[in-house]
Amino acid sequence: MITQQHDVIVLGAGLAGLRAAVEIARKNSEADIAVVSKVQLMRAHSVCAEGGTAAVMQPENGDSIELHAWDTVRGADFLCDQDVAMRFVTEIPGEINLLEHWGIPWSRRPDGRINQRPFGGHSFDRATFAADKTGFFEMQTLYDTLQKHANVVRYDECYVHAILIKDNVFRGVIVWNLTSGECFVLRGKALIIATGGACRMYGFTTYSLTATGDGMAMAYRAGLPLKDLEFIQFHPTGLVPSGILITEAARGEGGYLFNSQGERFMEKYAASKMELAPRDIISRAEMTEIENGRGYIEESGLDYVHLDLRHLGADKINERLPLIREVAMRFDFIDPIFTPIPVRPAAHYTMGGIHTDIDGATPVTGIWAAGEAACVSLHGANRLGSNSTAECLVWGKITGQKAAQYVKAQKAYADLPSESVINDAEASIFKRFTSFGAESSYVLKNELLKTMDTKAGVFRTATELEAALKTIRDIKQRLPLVKVMDHGHIYNTDLLNALETDNLIELSEVVVSGALARQESRGAHARRDFKTRDDANWLKHTLAYRTADGPRLEYMPVTITMWNPVERKY
Repeated sequence: MITQQHDVIVLGAGLAGLRAAVEIARKNSEADIAVVSKVQLMRAHSVCAEGGTAAVMQPENGDSIELHAWDTVRGADFLCDQDVAMRFVTEIPGEINLLEHWGIPWSRRPDGRINQRPFGGHSFDRATFAADKTGFFEMQTLYDTLQKHANVVRYDECYVHAILIKDNVFRGVIVWNLTSGECFVLRGKALIIATGGACRMYGFTTYSLTATGDGMAMAYRAGLPLKDLEFIQFHPTGLVPSGILITEAARGEGGYLFNSQGERFMEKYAASKMELAPRDIISRAEMTEIENGRGYIEESGLDYVHLDLRHLGADKINERLPLIREVAMRFDFIDPIFTPIPVRPAAHYTMGGIHTDIDGATPVTGIWAAGEAACVSLHGANRLGSNSTAECLVWGKITGQKAAQYVKAQKAYADLPSESVINDAEASIFKRFTSFGAESSYVLKNELLKTMDTKAGVFRTATELEAALKTIRDIKQRLPLVKVMDHGHIYNTDLLNALETDNLIELSEVVVSGALARQESRGAHARRDFKTRDDANWLKHTLAYRTADGPRLEYMPVTITMWNPVERKY
């Protein structure tokens, strides 16, 4: 097999991946950097981030990094590591200013300063924004900045299937170039995994079709532990029936939630915050309203509540929420200037991910992870809106710095594993499935999505989770029988779908196993059979290790440096 080599391989080209690549290039101009993406570079899911990026930018008006850290810890239902939260809030204002200097068109206040809007769970207006296309403009700014550095090589539309590790040291990855059909080894001294989340394991989700958890799954298969994957965030405002994200900024700008009886129902659930309560609280409130018959009936079964922006007026909607208006008009044929938007909770974010330390380092030497693919333990049991893009920027920078330092000290490339190991990795792509199988990856994926939607959603019970785990393991047994009719290597989407389905099934098993074991309700993990938070037994992180019989679960303590857990009220 052909071998190519680069000092640092950045896997994923979203916000975290691009920020990491830029930082490596800035810190080590001699480093040979590869950016590998399953899609064309500006098609990463980060462009879909809409509402804002949280940072303390107005301390003179009463905000503080300690307050941002406290909001993050409380929002996380005390499962986040507090040293991580403090590092995060300290670093992110510098990232906002750096993007400013690199040319991002932040929305402005009348005095010319960067504007900020309210977001759920934050006690201060700290979401910096660029209209409602924040992620797109952040991505474009990083992409433009990356063009200044000649030591970066792009591998667009390349699917990475396996990580090569020997003696607990990173050696390389196995790459399938979708456009040429070539399979090759990409050898490296360091790897940064920044492949994003895995919410495409659900049917009703805000995520792009490409968000299939590839990086998490390949790390898990390579022996790295996954942390806290049972905590899946459901965004309260997924557009019905498509699931497209209606940004939290719609509520930050003053939107109201109404049930079918015309009640602004959040008063019953979070009177002090109303529509700006944390996402887990609003999602549970919406589902409670719907289940109690106070939602609107949808023929698809996706009953909903209304998000009403009409009182904001046309000028404000067109200035602050132009994309939301366009999405509502294009996909639901309604104009939010005149008509409320139908919404319900949609799978939106994986709070867990590849286990890392505070620097984004994994247990394998030479491998870091950043962004949604990683679990540095910032978001705990529930992420606050606008903290995710901020996390991508902060740990993109941190992992980039660490990788740049590491490769500078490595004078030579480590030896690759044996040829048989490499050949087996290639075979796991092209010989994993057969044209004679009796199963369809599309059918299996649909069974998985239905199972996760109905059995591992906003509310959970042991009975539902046990049934979900049984179904997932049945699907897992049938997966080797999947039929792939296309025998070609060039853009074989049939094969790619089968591989992505494999990843989603693997990760779903971890999600459900962790949720079944965690006998409490905390943040986004709401058990109807264990309705309260149990700090005595469950104030700890879940670590999942892959075995032939499924995930083996271990636990590790939460780092508490400033605030002991208290009752979470809003």
